[in-house]
Amino acid sequence: MTGTPAHGASDHGTSADGAPARLGTRRSTMATSQSRMVADAITERTGRVIELELITSFGDVTKAHLTQLGGTGVFVNALRDELHAGGVDFAVHSLKDLPTTPAEGLVLAAVPERDDPRDALCARDGLKFADLPAGARIGTGSPRRVAQLAALRPDLVYVPIRGNAETRLGKVASGELDAVVLAYAGLGRVGRTDDVTDVFEPEQMLPAPGQGALAVECSAERLDGDLAYLASVDHPATRAEVVAERTVLAELEAGCAAPVGAYAQYDAEAGRLRLRAAVVSTDGSEAVRRERAVDLASPGDLAAATALGRDLARQMIAEGADRIVAEAFAERDTP
Repeated sequence: MTGTPAHGASDHGTSADGAPARLGTRRSTMATSQSRMVADAITERTGRVIELELITSFGDVTKAHLTQLGGTGVFVNALRDELHAGGVDFAVHSLKDLPTTPAEGLVLAAVPERDDPRDALCARDGLKFADLPAGARIGTGSPRRVAQLAALRPDLVYVPIRGNAETRLGKVASGELDAVVLAYAGLGRVGRTDDVTDVFEPEQMLPAPGQGALAVECSAERLDGDLAYLASVDHPATRAEVVAERTVLAELEAGCAAPVGAYAQYDAEAGRLRLRAAVVSTDGSEAVRRERAVDLASPGDLAAATALGRDLARQMIAEGADRIVAEAFAERDTP
């Protein structure tokens, strides 16, 4: 691990023993950028000095495609190991990478306010999605994106790709691909939104559960003690939204590599949480799409958010969503 101070933290207070708090993060440009965002927000609100500890995850070094790894935990397990070992005080993850099953001894200390959750197209020659010619090669590493894109444009060729945002965008610049589809929020965190040529509205393509949101994780024993200050960056409405979305994923017994989209929006004026979800077959030919809404007692009413996700998922299962997920996994596991 390599420690690096977060921007703007050096002139503020330290932890109780005089040492900076250690924030565990993956080494990628995107991960360190979003971790610094969280560190700076904590420092601004609490005066705590935060130091980044750079950790290499299995997902960063393996050459295997993520769908072959099952997707679950490949980007978070190394950070969790450091949390358990005491090598870091807390960790920041992309929330969509977190398994829906909690890790023993760890707790989700904060969910900061979510960035734009939509997916974005980065295409050659400034092309919009509707203007891509038949047979155009579109790169994405996400079965969810492939399934929903194929439902919209079955005449395009969807190519599995790996690598960071810069690597993927480079495949368009080189002419290897006609376009790539990435999370808009992630592109913003690495300063590449100028490459975006089109944005998919949720009505076209539902994002991954938790997309655009970050997760701050720490030891459950310390959350009410010396790490209580992590709550300073929690955004209750965002937490309720992602709890509803991730409950859909959990009820379907699917992971982040499954063709499941879910998006919840909290209407503060009405006090109402709306949840939309979709499970789409790999080739886009079959889909179960449903939505529900519920009134929340408060923006942080997680019991109601959980029930909303559970009830919507069970409705979808009754309509065959679990079969579509199982078939997608069977296709993934076929050599």
